[in-house]
Amino acid sequence: MKKVTLADVAKEAGVSKSTVSQFLNQRYEHMGDETRERIKAAIEKLGYRPNYVARSLKQKRTSMIGIIIANIMHRVSTEFSRAIEDYCHEHDMQAIICNADDDPAKERKYIEVLRARQVDGLVIVPTGGNIELYQQMERENYPVVFMDRKVDGINVHTIVVNNKGAAYEAVSHLIEQGHTRIGIVTPPLTVSPRIERMSGYKQALIDHGIEIRPEYMISDEIHRLTSRLEEMFSLPQKPTALLAGNDLSFFEVMAFIKQNRIRVPEDLAVVVFDNIPFAAISTPTITTIAQPAYEMGKKAAELLWKQIHNECDEAQLYTFFCQLIVRESSGTKKADG
Repeated sequence: MKKVTLADVAKEAGVSKSTVSQFLNQRYEHMGDETRERIKAAIEKLGYRPNYVARSLKQKRTSMIGIIIANIMHRVSTEFSRAIEDYCHEHDMQAIICNADDDPAKERKYIEVLRARQVDGLVIVPTGGNIELYQQMERENYPVVFMDRKVDGINVHTIVVNNKGAAYEAVSHLIEQGHTRIGIVTPPLTVSPRIERMSGYKQALIDHGIEIRPEYMISDEIHRLTSRLEEMFSLPQKPTALLAGNDLSFFEVMAFIKQNRIRVPEDLAVVVFDNIPFAAISTPTITTIAQPAYEMGKKAAELLWKQIHNECDEAQLYTFFCQLIVRESSGTKKADG
C-alpha cells in the first residue's frame, strides 16, 4: 500500500504543502476555518500519519521532554509529574518519566540517556550529586528546571516551597497547643528541603524560649527510623508532639504509634510536612503542611517550554507557599507534665 504523503494531503485539500505543514504545527494565525476543516477532512480520509522524525529534524526539536524524579514514592513527586504531563499534553509534547531513587549514579545515567535521545529539555528533582553535569547543562544553556530542591552554585530555574517558614509555623502551632517537648523525624539531612525544615523547627523553639534537645531530633534512613523512635520514646521525658519531615517519615511514625498503642492526639500530637491523600478521612484526621505540588509542576513545565522556545528570562528562584491545615491530630491542647 502506497504511503500517504504531505503532498497527497495538500492535493486532496486543495492547498499548498506549506499550509498543511502550518496546520500540523498548529500555526493557525493566517488560516481560515474552512481551510482548517478541509485539511482535517483530507487527513482523516487518506489516513495520513505525520513523520515525527523528519519533523523533529526540520524543527530541531523532538517535542519530548524528560522528567527525572528523585523518589517517585513521594506523593508530591507524583503530583509534580502529573502536572508536567498534563501541560505537555496540552502543548502537543510527550514526557518521559524516570525515577532516580535518590541515587546520583542513576540520575547521571538518566540525564545522559535522555540527552542522547535529544529530548528538548529536562525537569529534575536533583539528588545534588552531579554538580559537574549540572554545570555543563548550565554552560550549554540547555533547557532545564530544578524542582523541590536547590543546588548551591547552580544557576538554573528552580522551584521550591518555603520549607523553613512552613516548618516554623507548624512547630509554633504545636507550642500554642501547650507543647514544649516537640520532636522531629526526617530522612538524612542531605538535600535542601530537609535541611531547611530542620532549621525552621529549631528557629521556632529558639524564638519561643524552648530548649533544643538533640535527643528529640531524628534524621536517619527510613529503615532505621523505627529503632530511633524506640530510643526516643524510652527517654524519661518523652516528646508530646512530633513533626514528621515528609510522607515516608510519617508512615514510619504512624506504624510505630499503632504498634505501641500511642493515642493521637491524647498522648502524642502529630503534624506531617507533605501532601497526604487520606489526611482528611483518617481517624483521627491528620494535621498537614500541604505543598502546592500541582501548581509547582505546571510552573516548571511552563518555564521549560519557554526555554525550549527561547522565550525565557534569566534563571530565577521561584518560591511557593505551603498551607498548614490544622486537623484533629494536633488539635487537642495539652500542657507538658
